[in-house]
Amino acid sequence: MNSIDQPLITLDQAGVTFPGGVRALAPTTLSFHRGYFTVLLGSSGAGKSTLLRTLNLLQPVTTGRIIANTLPDNPTRADIVRHRRNTGMIFQQHQLIPNRSVLRNVLTGRLGHHGFWRSLALPASDRRLALACLDRVGLVHKALKRADQLSGGEQQRVGIARALAQTPGLLLADEPVASLDPARAFQLLSLLRSICAESGIATIVSLHQVGLARRFADRIVGLRHGEVVFDGSPYALDDDALLAIYGDHAALEQARAEDAPVLSVSTT
Repeated sequence: MNSIDQPLITLDQAGVTFPGGVRALAPTTLSFHRGYFTVLLGSSGAGKSTLLRTLNLLQPVTTGRIIANTLPDNPTRADIVRHRRNTGMIFQQHQLIPNRSVLRNVLTGRLGHHGFWRSLALPASDRRLALACLDRVGLVHKALKRADQLSGGEQQRVGIARALAQTPGLLLADEPVASLDPARAFQLLSLLRSICAESGIATIVSLHQVGLARRFADRIVGLRHGEVVFDGSPYALDDDALLAIYGDHAALEQARAEDAPVLSVSTT
């Protein structure tokens, strides 16, 4: 197989069962490739966040394994740290340091690349990289503002810039637009989608909204009760597939209703 065709990361019968026998993720086999924008679709509690956390090794699997070019068969703590350094994370609640500047927040994405002492005084090259990442998300002009002086949408873009500063091969976003209004949600996913395509980053985003998934995804993975019930292109996401994901018409109609304002937003 050509190295370009090899998956960046694979779940090989990976499953998660919490203490007490609660199954969060059934044994699942999925592969993710560079440059593909994958959306995890499903209701709350479907297993989307658990799946994302397994990919970053924040959630240990109880069955199966995670295969990645950054991980040996029996990874050490150093291997796990290296894998997480190659994995950018974007959170719903931004996770910024409110009283620090935008630039300082983005620079925290570089800390994993340095030892303790060097991290106390990051090199000028890191500062240039952080500014370039801010420029990429359209916020270089606010580099010296405090993070808590930005709007919610701007803070989320700072979170994207921080993740990009890691120079990751894999980018994970857990409900990144849940707290944004429809127009800003559309803009943010447009930005993520373009970054994925331009940089060849494997990007995996969890969403609730059907319309946004159809609009931006190269691939949709639908989950219900911790099981993958759909894996295909947005064009294959028909009513039968949606009912398999949401379980009943009421939940499906709610997901569609959340999209109604978004679908009318112009991309220009």
